[in-house]
Amino acid sequence: MAKEFKSYTMELAGRTLRVDIGRVAAQANGAALMYYGDTAVLSTATASEKPREGIDFFPLSVDYEEKMYSVGKIPGGFNKREGKASENAVLTCRVIDRPMRPLFPKDYRNDVTLSNLVLCVDPDCSPEYTAMLGSAIATSISDIPFAGPCAMTQVGLIDGEFIINPTNAQKQVSDLALTVASTREKVIMIEAGANEVPEQTMIDAIFKAHEVNQEIIKFIDKIVEECGRPKHDYEHYVIPDELNEEMKKIVTPEEMEEAVFTDEKQKREANISAIKDRLAEAFAEHEDWLSLIDDAVYQYQKKTVRKMILKDHKRPDGRAIDQIRPLAAEIDLFARTHGSSMFTRGQTQICNVCTLAPLSEAQRIDGLNEFITSKRYMHQYNFPSYSVGETKPQRGPGRREIGHGALAERALIPVLPSEEEFPYAIRTVSETFESNGSTSQASICASTLSLMAAGVPIKKQVAGISCGLVTGDTDDDYIVLTDIQGLEDFFGDMDFKVAGTHDGITAIQMDIKIHGLTRPIIEEAIARTKQAREYIINEIMTPVIAEPRKELSPYAPKIERMSIDPSKIGEVVGPKGKVINQIIDETGVKIDISEDGHVSICGVDKEAIDKAKEIITMIVSDFEEGKIYTGKVVSIKEFGAFLEFAPGREGLVHISKLDKRRVNRVEDVLTLGDVIQVRCMGKDRMGRVSFSKKDV
Repeated sequence: MAKEFKSYTMELAGRTLRVDIGRVAAQANGAALMYYGDTAVLSTATASEKPREGIDFFPLSVDYEEKMYSVGKIPGGFNKREGKASENAVLTCRVIDRPMRPLFPKDYRNDVTLSNLVLCVDPDCSPEYTAMLGSAIATSISDIPFAGPCAMTQVGLIDGEFIINPTNAQKQVSDLALTVASTREKVIMIEAGANEVPEQTMIDAIFKAHEVNQEIIKFIDKIVEECGRPKHDYEHYVIPDELNEEMKKIVTPEEMEEAVFTDEKQKREANISAIKDRLAEAFAEHEDWLSLIDDAVYQYQKKTVRKMILKDHKRPDGRAIDQIRPLAAEIDLFARTHGSSMFTRGQTQICNVCTLAPLSEAQRIDGLNEFITSKRYMHQYNFPSYSVGETKPQRGPGRREIGHGALAERALIPVLPSEEEFPYAIRTVSETFESNGSTSQASICASTLSLMAAGVPIKKQVAGISCGLVTGDTDDDYIVLTDIQGLEDFFGDMDFKVAGTHDGITAIQMDIKIHGLTRPIIEEAIARTKQAREYIINEIMTPVIAEPRKELSPYAPKIERMSIDPSKIGEVVGPKGKVINQIIDETGVKIDISEDGHVSICGVDKEAIDKAKEIITMIVSDFEEGKIYTGKVVSIKEFGAFLEFAPGREGLVHISKLDKRRVNRVEDVLTLGDVIQVRCMGKDRMGRVSFSKKDV
């Protein structure tokens, strides 16, 4: 007997959004089977019955599972099943996590998992977007404490017009890829990639999405009203008032302020460590308090920092509210890498190295999006433990590293040259040498410098900066901070990252810890970031390198491009690749041939590239009567010698044409391996091309 369930629909950007509640996954705390067009995603929200012991954070996990059957494919490899999450899946999890996490209670310690299973993909209806809505709906109807609902909308920009939830084809020509999440009142998350979109246009797009989100929230409200479960009670995690009072007697507010307000991270950490030691000694007889000291001191620091910033406009390192930390930039750190740079902002330091390679080394992507099968520019970000003075084994990139790398990649793509202008695959790697906030934005500046140092003809310089926020009790009681360091990020309410050129924004990523931002806060943050990145480009980056170098590093591969008749590709490749492999072995170059006849020849040695180009030209060209060619003797017969002019390209010199005098034996004139010049005499009466040595 089929289950009874409720189905809800709304029209969203010209397509039908359908939500089935109660149809599947009944044992989850909340479940929504989502349909957007033909895309189908199952979104569930589950929570543990009891809080996890011994933690001081909210343990939220977000999963996004890309199933290859959703696009009619069988996974590659021997296993024939999906492996670890793709980069796209990791980034989708982050976009779901960031707006939803602040809406859970700050003292909730139960494990919560938001799971999204992609079942079917309609290319014009994003499964990532469907999963974002599904997670919000599943959590809203569940009994898990949640200050929702929230909604998400994607916005494109084509010919100056905003496109809501653009199709895949529209995304390929859009100047904007914006995702905005909202509650009923405020914006809670912004993620954007853009082709130098002006600041005011970006603001208008954000609030266009916010308007659409309000319609979606009304739709979700109806589902919650009919299917929502009462929110369950939970064990609240609070610091006893008595502990707070006793702590302030031992460490006065003035002492805490003095301990926290320093521009040296190590000194501040030493000060706080000393305070914790004093408290542990004082509370030695209160065993139940000892385990709460770390969190109590954290809360004390937070209140101290927020009060001083908000009320007195005093920052921990003494800077003005709109002042950037000391900056430094340099290039050419390493002799044999193709490009290198270092960008330092206060106690944040990023080294970036650029590597160039033929297009055949572009990253292949085996995912659900049929339009994206490879990427030619790869930005990767590493965050070793020593950068923050900690020790732990390196386990490969986590979600944070992947997210920061993708943000920098997105910021730089709009200024990269086209493949036709610069036929290279490009990899930049940002190594975090030291971290005290805004490493992702320092990565953008460092990447710009290393690309220019490597000779990549980027169109403009890109810089990134992050703004923070401290709010009071009302919407108009707030202060925006330019260039936040780690402490201001930890204790503040916002991390608003914006990257761009002089002419516009190329990327945005906004994280918050409160229940949303008003329009005035967003406008001020965007204005501040524009002012800051103009300063960084003009005063710091341009004096180091004002434009891309005209020449590549001598250690970088050189690439020559040529076009051949597509019908001749088989002759260049040869049976089972015999001809092309012979050229590669002989010259040491790499050769890529596209289906339309475009040939890329890549190597460090210019002479080897020219030789390979000459060989390919010989293979695809017809012999021209009267022209002189150079060939190698590969076979001697009684009637003449066969010369190889290029792999797979041979011709005969008849014995009568070897010399002006009479030749009795070919061996009297030639031996195997001789390299000689001959003249093409045209075709003989049987249609064969004839060559002559005596007529050179």
